[in-house]
Amino acid sequence: PRSKVLFLSYPSNPTGAVLRRDTLDEIAKIVIENDLLVISDEIYDRLTYGRAHETGHVSVPTAPGLRERTVLLNGFSKNYAMTGWRIGYACAPESLFGGLYKAHQYIVMSAPTIAQFGAVAALTESQDAVEEMRRAYDERRRLIVGGLREAGLPTFEPEGAFYCFPDIRPTGLSSEEFAQRLLKEEHVACVPGDAFGPSGAGFVRCAYATGREEIEEALRRIARFVERVGSS
Repeated sequence: PRSKVLFLSYPSNPTGAVLRRDTLDEIAKIVIENDLLVISDEIYDRLTYGRAHETGHVSVPTAPGLRERTVLLNGFSKNYAMTGWRIGYACAPESLFGGLYKAHQYIVMSAPTIAQFGAVAALTESQDAVEEMRRAYDERRRLIVGGLREAGLPTFEPEGAFYCFPDIRPTGLSSEEFAQRLLKEEHVACVPGDAFGPSGAGFVRCAYATGREEIEEALRRIARFVERVGSS
């Protein structure tokens, strides 16, 4: 009863999960019944794959009754690979903008001019590069999921962003132990799943935002590590 805000982030970091329309409709009922404000981070909205790409990204404000109670967050770091430019935006009902403006005014001055012009170019120039990058991520996604499963790590198939979240419980190691030992013994970095909350325990986050050759080598090292842990 004391809750005022629901924060959503789809496509998801760290799991790569996407939001389905029927799920959003159920969420909308809860939000409206409890008079909640929604903050929706949709920065990976154009990086979707498989069925999620075919049906299109499901944006939270499109649900009936949520447009007037949602703050939509997005930016250029992911879809346009403009990570270092540090520029993003918020869309919200006019009634909420007074508070947003006050917070923004005392946290930052403004986005750098060069970043603003870069963002305009990203939005107005050809979008072919975005689709080319999405297809490359999709190929790497299938590669890493298949490789992790072959190594004996059950892996949920991500449909968005550029992360996967393999289950490392078959190794008998905690998320922290797995990540630390994999880094020390095989020089492969991943993030312990419980860094994202208690429900992530027993998992690690792997990113496929790198080249195919690097992913293939990482998979060989992960498979070797898992086999060694299993035989010890």
